[in-house]
Amino acid sequence: MPEIARDSVGLVSPQTAHFDDPLDLACGMTLPAYDLVYETYGTLNAERSNAVLICHALSGHHHAAGYHDAEERKPGWWDAHIGPGKSIDTERFFVVSLNNLGGCHGSTGPNSINLATGRLWGPEFPMVTVGDWVHSQARLADRLGITRFAAVIGGSLGGMQALQWTLSYPERVGSAAVIAATPKLSAQNIAFNEVARQAIRSDPEFHDGWYAEHSAIPRRGLKLARMVGHITYLSEDAMGHKFGRDLRSHDFNFGYDVEFQVESYLRYQGDTFSTSFDANTYLLMTKALDYFDPAAAHGGDLARALAPARCPFLVTSFTTDWRFPPSRSKELVDALIRAGKPVSYANIESSHGHDAFLMPEPRYQAVFAAFMSRVARDLGLEERP
Repeated sequence: MPEIARDSVGLVSPQTAHFDDPLDLACGMTLPAYDLVYETYGTLNAERSNAVLICHALSGHHHAAGYHDAEERKPGWWDAHIGPGKSIDTERFFVVSLNNLGGCHGSTGPNSINLATGRLWGPEFPMVTVGDWVHSQARLADRLGITRFAAVIGGSLGGMQALQWTLSYPERVGSAAVIAATPKLSAQNIAFNEVARQAIRSDPEFHDGWYAEHSAIPRRGLKLARMVGHITYLSEDAMGHKFGRDLRSHDFNFGYDVEFQVESYLRYQGDTFSTSFDANTYLLMTKALDYFDPAAAHGGDLARALAPARCPFLVTSFTTDWRFPPSRSKELVDALIRAGKPVSYANIESSHGHDAFLMPEPRYQAVFAAFMSRVARDLGLEERP
């Protein structure tokens, strides 16, 4: 690991919160008990008013910033934005990031033991929704003594969670940042998710979701799912600039082995993902994406659905994001305006596609830092210690 920078949160350790209070889920099932793995950065002030919740995206993780040990080569997935002096300044804010229910990084999910049967939950783990995640996050906040978050923030699927927070617990959200997200998936997005799920489910090693009992992993299916997904996270310009039509060797091989650099990159991404993520978790999380649609209960009227929200919003999109394009963010902004909610909107010029929300884009950082400075100012935290 390189020398830890001054603006890093440094070495951090995950924590586990166990809950024995049953959690009723939208699917009609109940989790009798569960664990949530989380990390925190910074210090909760005496008033418990400076907490910020980071909601993770599809393949996200509780490890959002810093390093777990001295051997870790890469920091947490949002390290560019969390730390002393960064947009989410840990000398001002107390940051909470967790692994959601159904995840595969320690929180209760398909790889956990179902106490009712004594075997892994596997494919029998109940379907979870964005709303279910938010309810479990609220219980974690209660455990930490946080009655109200200064801000709830998320990109992509995390942005959906931030939006749901403002509807399920409006009195507990001071501000919300919805980044590279959408109020519901398009048919095309649902189609991409279904292709990914079918790639996993048709893998001979999937065993109807009981692969762990067969000492198997559906690596080929996970690899294909990740390859399809990764294409949608990047823009055509980003792929063109990074790879073009460059060959790995000087001429065509006239075969089906890797020839183009972009093929090599996608196979590497797929191979890496297939050894680090759980297939049942991937199925669950893509379904949670598909189901999210707060306007559905209001006859499709998004402005009516947003009526409970009380906080100011930051909505951010990226020009080359074709997975969740700016038009979908503008749809949310228009509905917030019609609902009479305070909202700021920025469409950031970027060549990185959907993945831009993870990048240290200068204008993105400036917009986000200004939003967080306003949050700090409202709390009287404008002066760093």
